Amino acid sequence: MIQYLSKAAPKALAGTALLRLDFNTEDDWRMRAVLPSIKSLLKTSGRIVIISHRGRPVGFDKKLSLRGDALKLSKLLGGRKVTFIGHFRFVEIKTQVAAAPRGSIFLLDNLRFLPGEEKNDQKLATQLASLGDFYVNDAFAVSHRANASVVAITKFLPSYAGLEMESEVKSLSKAIIKPHHPVVLILGGAKASDKLGVIAYFKNKADWVLLGGASANTILSLEGMDVKQSIKDSDPKELLALKKIAAYKNVTLPRDFVWGRARFADKILDVGPKTVAAFSNYIASARTIIWSGPLGLIEKRQYAKGSIAIASAIGRNHRAFSVSGGGETVMFLKHYKLDKKFSFISTGGGAMVDFLAGKKLPGIEALK
Repeated sequence: MIQYLSKAAPKALAGTALLRLDFNTEDDWRMRAVLPSIKSLLKTSGRIVIISHRGRPVGFDKKLSLRGDALKLSKLLGGRKVTFIGHFRFVEIKTQVAAAPRGSIFLLDNLRFLPGEEKNDQKLATQLASLGDFYVNDAFAVSHRANASVVAITKFLPSYAGLEMESEVKSLSKAIIKPHHPVVLILGGAKASDKLGVIAYFKNKADWVLLGGASANTILSLEGMDVKQSIKDSDPKELLALKKIAAYKNVTLPRDFVWGRARFADKILDVGPKTVAAFSNYIASARTIIWSGPLGLIEKRQYAKGSIAIASAIGRNHRAFSVSGGGETVMFLKHYKLDKKFSFISTGGGAMVDFLAGKKLPGIEALK
């Protein structure tokens, strides 16, 4: 059983909280998602030490420092001070935290500046654990990684799932455990390999699997269509898997396309109107809808029309439980103010895909 922050006894949360968050996104939407956990901890805990990451630095990289995130978080908390700690001298940090007044919030710099983070290093985990009395993971988006601040650390402190993590687990479980039918799975994006596990998992669970992006391009190419310079996969193992997927009776491919112009010539960059109409019909009758990955080059308005139409169709189906996630997809939905049309927006990209593929996430398993 996962220990949830919402179910923990107040006495257990009276000390210093070591809170794992994920600030690895273009704007502050993931930061906003975890504000409830921070505010809850401020009511019960003496102090909060936040640990997080950004990007994939090799050693220290000033551009990937979390100094700016401390200022962002302070503003989101109504001006409450968030003390940024730009070093990893753990004995000094522990002394500084212990001497701080109740209600103080600290943010350590990017954990990925330390080589032990992504190696799930036990020594680093013990050093981090020395800064708190209990640990809270509210970083669902990185919980598919076996990192020191996500997995190893749970061996050294009482550990809980934060409020956003709880919401992720319960909402995504609703979409895959006894979902209401018809179930529609919509998958796009530039990497077909990322979606193979989800498609396989939903082979006998989804009523319809609607494909766009690289997955669709690759299958169409395998079936003999000349997709020219369109994005597609070429790995032999993935091609074999996609050949099998093409035979699934519930898989539906695009019927028409929007081809690029000028420097985008000879590339499929969006689904066409016939595809939008067909996909929208499936969506209209669905009771569970899962969407991951855009269906076109959403960075350009002229190639985002298909994705906008599909998102709008999902929004019109008020009877369905609808889920979407992934940094690119979420930023797109927010840009066009379509995110509120979904029942649940996941903060995870790869983590959401792995969860929906039935995989056990290391960060979640570590909390059990």
